[in-house]
Amino acid sequence: MTILLFLAPASVALGGLGLAAFLWTMRSGQYDDPKGDAERILYDHLEDLPPPRAD
Repeated sequence: MTILLFLAPASVALGGLGLAAFLWTMRSGQYDDPKGDAERILYDHLEDLPPPRAD
């Protein structure tokens, strides 16, 4: 039963750490354009390709 004295605060601390990480990502703007980010991977970007070789 004494293990609960260690596990309960540890679980609350881990939950608080997860909440703090989530709030940090919200404040840093990582979720500003979720629709654009989800669709961006579907398109081929020509500017991402290497330049053509001149042989």
